[in-house]
Amino acid sequence: MMDLPKTKQEFLDKYYLKTELTAICKANNLPATGSKENLVQYICDCIENKKIIKIKSEPKKKDNHFVPELDKIIAANYSNDETHRLFFIKEIGAHFKYNVQFMNWMTENKGRKTYKEAIEIWHKTVSEKKSGKKNTIGAQFEYNQYTRDFFEDNPKLSREDCIKCWQYKKGQTGKHQYEKGDLEILG
Repeated sequence: MMDLPKTKQEFLDKYYLKTELTAICKANNLPATGSKENLVQYICDCIENKKIIKIKSEPKKKDNHFVPELDKIIAANYSNDETHRLFFIKEIGAHFKYNVQFMNWMTENKGRKTYKEAIEIWHKTVSEKKSGKKNTIGAQFEYNQYTRDFFEDNPKLSREDCIKCWQYKKGQTGKHQYEKGDLEILG
């Protein structure tokens, strides 16, 4: 059994990689699979001596015979699998790549909208990104948010500078958000 912090806040004040959270869960006989948010919840519940309730994800039922087509409704069991990736490459072009906004839209609209509508949304999200629109970054992606904020404030600094500042910041307790003072680590 691995020693856990005494309080939930003490735990939340530190930054952990998913692999570290998984190791903590395994060492404390907690469920060790799921999203980073799920693992944090298990550990917090353990610290607070709450009953650990395994968060279940819906099992994906694979339909090996389903073929996406423009006028078909998005499959109810849709996933960002190879069949769909190849379909979107065929319809959009080799430059197709999944992005978070598009994947979220697909999840929210499976069983309701058509693949043709999905392609329109993909083009819209790519166009918005090119025009400078920023998408919301989920709370579990602290590094991504830190990087975005760092470069918005310091466009002339390098990726290596950002990584040095992030390494410093994630070792601190408290929020792991970019602050101008983080640049002190660069000397």
